[in-house]
Amino acid sequence: MTPSIRIEARTDPGRARAALAAELSFGRLFADLMIRARHTPERGWHDPAVVPFGPLAMSPAAKVLHYGLEVFEGLKAYAWPDDQVGLFRPELNAARLNRSAARLAMPPVPEALQLEALELLVDLLRAWVPRAAGTSLYLRPALIGIDPSLGVGPSAEHLYLLIASPVGGYFASDAAGIAVWIEEHDARAFPGGVGAAKAGGNYAAGLQAQLRAKRAGFDQVLFLDGTAHRWLEEMNGMNVFAVIDGLLVTPPLGDTILDGVTRRSLLELAPTLGIQADERPLPIDQVLEGLQRDRLSELFTAGTGAGITPIGRLGFRDQELRVGTGGLGPVAAELKESLDGIQTGSLSDPFGWTRLVPRALAHKGRSRYHRPMATGSATCTRR
Repeated sequence: MTPSIRIEARTDPGRARAALAAELSFGRLFADLMIRARHTPERGWHDPAVVPFGPLAMSPAAKVLHYGLEVFEGLKAYAWPDDQVGLFRPELNAARLNRSAARLAMPPVPEALQLEALELLVDLLRAWVPRAAGTSLYLRPALIGIDPSLGVGPSAEHLYLLIASPVGGYFASDAAGIAVWIEEHDARAFPGGVGAAKAGGNYAAGLQAQLRAKRAGFDQVLFLDGTAHRWLEEMNGMNVFAVIDGLLVTPPLGDTILDGVTRRSLLELAPTLGIQADERPLPIDQVLEGLQRDRLSELFTAGTGAGITPIGRLGFRDQELRVGTGGLGPVAAELKESLDGIQTGSLSDPFGWTRLVPRALAHKGRSRYHRPMATGSATCTRR
């Protein structure tokens, strides 16, 4: 049975108003509440509670600090019309967290508990949900191994956390194209590894290449496969799409590419907009040739944090190539308009992706969220 979540703290609306009055960056500002729960073999998941946001107390020998026993998720709560707040496909994030946990020999967090925690925290933090265009409340669930033991092996104790951050855009502008370097030396992931898990170590492994790219005047790195160094895989935090001869293409999933929620949503959304989409391998030679012969008209990233962001300039070895107009192309623009509209409630949702957070704060200090989440509208119009 999923334990109910105790409410041990409440938000400060005045603090929220003051914080949201400033221009929002990405991931620097944090709401004043979080949720935590513990897991032990004897008790399973227990004592979930809403507590003040603050430092964690753990042993310096905790396995997360020595062996990287950590997985996480990222999703957003969006301001909707009529002062409502919506979540976008949170059940996919809950399922993916557990797939990542299994890969690192960590216990699953019951999806019912995860969804209850998301709803409850967002409901308590309504004052922290920004309403300006392009802003949202970013939600970061995480699972860490805290067993104080230096032996290499699974952790006997775990901590689940859920924190929230009001955010603006990931990049300076959603419409301006970013510059991306194709990395062929360092690899983000290898077959048989943990590339398909949302594990912190995957992102740390890409930082060296990302720093090199920034020193060379690029914003991000696009990684090739770790064996042949020939096939496009993903960025260090987002998936990649190309438009080749009018066809929307993204690399296929495997054990080296994360099953992105935005990626999956675009593949499902595209056919309803009359856009043909395909998952197929993308060799770097085909990408370069497509740019040189004007067959590849668009490249863009897709992820929860950055949304849909165009790639305007591509660097590889001694080449630098402009992509399309350098900004948001027509295919990416149509997908972005439709996806943003569904996420923020300005367009109707034929897929049942959106979930309105009910106004049902707990009484007597405990949550009462054990029920299906409210669904967004059931029809869709295309702009």
